[in-house]
Amino acid sequence: MSKPTDNPADPFKKALAEATKTMADDAEMTVTYSVDPAGMTAEGVRLPQVSRRMTRDEVMMARGTADAFALRRRHHDEGVAAKYAPPGGLAREIYDAMETARAEALGARAMPGTAVNIAHKLGAEAERKGYGQITQASDAPLPVAAGYLVRHLATGQPLPKAAENVMNLWRGFIEQQAAGALGALEDTLADQAAFARLARKVIADLGYGDQLGDDPDADAEDQNAEDQAEEQENPDSTGEDQSDQEEEAEADPERSQEQQQDQSQAQVSMQEDADQDQSEEAELPEGEAPLEPPAPAPYSDADPNYTVYTTDFDEEIRAEDLAEPAELERLRAYLDQQLEPLKGAVSRLANKLQRRLQAQQNRSWLFDLEEGTLDAGRLARVVANPTTPLSFKQEKDTEFRDTCVTLLLDNSGSMRGRPISIAAICADVLARTLERCSVKVEILGFTTRAWKGGQSRERWLATGRQQQPGRLNDLRHIIYKGADAPWRRARPNLGLMMKEGLLKENIDGEALEWAHRRMMARKEARKILMVISDGAPVDDSTLSVNPANFLEKHLRDVIAMVERRKAVELIAIGIGHDVTRYYQRAVTITDVEQLAGAMTEQLASLFESDPRKRARGLMKKAG
Repeated sequence: MSKPTDNPADPFKKALAEATKTMADDAEMTVTYSVDPAGMTAEGVRLPQVSRRMTRDEVMMARGTADAFALRRRHHDEGVAAKYAPPGGLAREIYDAMETARAEALGARAMPGTAVNIAHKLGAEAERKGYGQITQASDAPLPVAAGYLVRHLATGQPLPKAAENVMNLWRGFIEQQAAGALGALEDTLADQAAFARLARKVIADLGYGDQLGDDPDADAEDQNAEDQAEEQENPDSTGEDQSDQEEEAEADPERSQEQQQDQSQAQVSMQEDADQDQSEEAELPEGEAPLEPPAPAPYSDADPNYTVYTTDFDEEIRAEDLAEPAELERLRAYLDQQLEPLKGAVSRLANKLQRRLQAQQNRSWLFDLEEGTLDAGRLARVVANPTTPLSFKQEKDTEFRDTCVTLLLDNSGSMRGRPISIAAICADVLARTLERCSVKVEILGFTTRAWKGGQSRERWLATGRQQQPGRLNDLRHIIYKGADAPWRRARPNLGLMMKEGLLKENIDGEALEWAHRRMMARKEARKILMVISDGAPVDDSTLSVNPANFLEKHLRDVIAMVERRKAVELIAIGIGHDVTRYYQRAVTITDVEQLAGAMTEQLASLFESDPRKRARGLMKKAG
């Protein structure tokens, strides 16, 4: 038996990790590689995974990401950044983009090799986000353009084509409005505080000065001015008092000690009086007490008492941002191959659904009206008898045209294998079918970023293990297909469900509330939300430090809220799990092969024009 060979990528990954630590000037920094999105924490950095094949794109993306993180670690001070950071949303994005560009530009000027690596990373990200196809400035993000412009001006080097497109769409406006501030770019690049003040000036020149908040330098100047004014009013008092005390201490040491004790007691007494005054202020009647800061917004609209330890590591992410296009195509091909025998049956069911929908979509007209669309079929009467008035017609509106359907798929580890494959292909075929019938379709997935709590649990452990902290894991909510995205563009995204390591744990309540919020923001008159799951909410990290029914109770509360509001029609399909105990409209199937039929029947029943038929269809197979 031959001994397995080592991963050929390991030497490269090890060398890159050491180079990253050296460039960052931080020998203790941890460097890891993951399929998850790259990121940086106080402890270290997470770089894109490099496979055994070590393709050029993988290597360059890892190098560019490592260089960008290392330069930020070396040239960026969080304290300075926080001092000058604007509170406003768009202003903060411009500020952060310019600061990132500053740190990377400093490295590029000193080490030209980093400029090549980071440019490759920028180009790949810009292409993935479609920046090369944007033709109007209103569609291009201004903060991104500002960061690109700072990078270009500071290094003098051209940007990748897609990034340059975004910069050029905004460049004229930025340079016209902020020419004076940008002229000082060269002088401030190496000084973060000076550059931060320049960034604030640029933001104000661009018309977002109302988002800057108070000037941090003005506060410091006011404090210094007050201190100087006090010293000028009593220039010699402090020195005289101190001199007198020193002379008395030398003349009578015992008396000096007694005076020190008296002064200490007086200070304690003054502190007690101050504490008492604060206590009395706190007990002032309503209307006279200082205003309290507003209570934080609840994490859940369904249950204000539902708690979350931290949302800092949660993510809502598009499927195409979790894998490269080539990998998505490969996973999609694998999905098609796995389900080739089933596609015929699913397609037949989908065609049946389409026929039922199109039967209701047949055009119906009202004739002989005084206004509307001219009825060409009745023009012969006007020709034969000119005194006959023109006839008009109007088309009747169909009931289901203004409709949006969301498919919310459980992406938990228990769905691994055939269940997730069938769920993916059914969602794919139904999206294509409903799109033909002018019904908007959104496909969402939910899981967690890590097993056993991820970074949320690490922070919880490091900060004292708070009792009953609430949800204790990093959420991952995935958008496979937006409601307005065409099916052909989103088709490869569903292959992501075949990605090894994607499926982890499931927190159904927050996922359902997330999908519901997205639907409520839609303009369609009718909204249908279908949930496909194979079990109750499960997250070992959360349930180990909270009551056993913590997640299940929240799911029930969210379902009750959605069903009570009635703005969204909610149905569920449980795979081998009785979801009828949660949802009013639900079907439980024992064999995953029945999923396609259950999905099409449930959707078809919702589109029945006869309410009695609709009710019978919804309850069919239930229980």
